[in-house]
Amino acid sequence: MLFTDVLKQIDQSAEQTIQLPEGWGQGRALFGGLTAAIAWQHAHYGASEEQALRAFTVSFVAPIQAGMAVLKRRILREGKNVTQIAVEIEQDNAVVLAALASYGRSRPSAVRVTDTPTAQVPSREHGPSFPKVAILPEFTHHYDYSVSVGGLPFTGNKSREFGGWMRYSEERHRISIGLLLGLVDAWPPALLPHLSEPAPASSLTWTIEFPEPLDSEKSSHDWWQYVAYIDYAADGYGHTHAHIWDDNGKLVAISRQTVTVFG
Repeated sequence: MLFTDVLKQIDQSAEQTIQLPEGWGQGRALFGGLTAAIAWQHAHYGASEEQALRAFTVSFVAPIQAGMAVLKRRILREGKNVTQIAVEIEQDNAVVLAALASYGRSRPSAVRVTDTPTAQVPSREHGPSFPKVAILPEFTHHYDYSVSVGGLPFTGNKSREFGGWMRYSEERHRISIGLLLGLVDAWPPALLPHLSEPAPASSLTWTIEFPEPLDSEKSSHDWWQYVAYIDYAADGYGHTHAHIWDDNGKLVAISRQTVTVFG
């Protein structure tokens, strides 16, 4: 099942049950980028068309499995300028994911700082793709990568930066927040290149911010640029932030993660 096919199951109902697919595994759980996109799609039906998504925060409470899941949406507050929407995904009567979507209307302001970090990602020809090996999570086969910043996971590369280029292998749709969430989370945690042998790792929390609405003319099959930076890592946890640009070098999102690693 394609990423967009999963999202198409979701309707405007505040509470509903959907089928989570096989083929998108990430270790013992379903791919976090897909489950985050499901939560966003559900939240989005509760937002006003006049307000754009400004920030989206996800807490991965427990491993999510393929199969039936219940989505629940609550509008915490709906104001003229800002709306806050909470979404939970439940399996077996327990919360497995909790998310908060913050929408805001554009309005006049005397504050305007629009210089953004410049994309300095080496070209795709300078980086290898992830090898097609069994050790890689199942979901990675839905993506194309070029790792042109830092090193591949489990190679002992001690760079604080990690990233390169990414796109969907088969999806050919106009980009959306949901599809972009899947792209950004398709990258392994930036801590993994520091390891010399495979070890489990996963996102604990994830916040992604959007400076302005996405360019709807861009495609999920276009190449997108991604660079993550390790702010701090110790005691089995890492704190990272990342910038995401389109293929023309325009900043489209800022991502921040707390990551667990067992190695």
